Amino acid sequence: MRKSARNSFMGALALFAGFTFAISTYPQIALAQTQGMQRRDERRDTRQTARDTKHACNASGQASRSGCRQAKHHAKQVGRQD
Repeated sequence: MRKSARNSFMGALALFAGFTFAISTYPQIALAQTQGMQRRDERRDTRQTARDTKHACNASGQASRSGCRQAKHHAKQVGRQD
């Protein structure tokens, strides 16, 4: 192999290794979250759980509207306690 061909092969190999390293470290960076982001996600989950509780209560027809509102309120309060 000529010296220039070997140099360009080594350069390509180094570039590939660097690219592979950069890609392999990216998922850890992408998954990092601040405390604020985690709290916001928890609030969203709590609200969705409360909505689901209210919809299930309304669909059952066994409780009054005020009873379903209280169930939703309770679900949100439990979410705030966690």
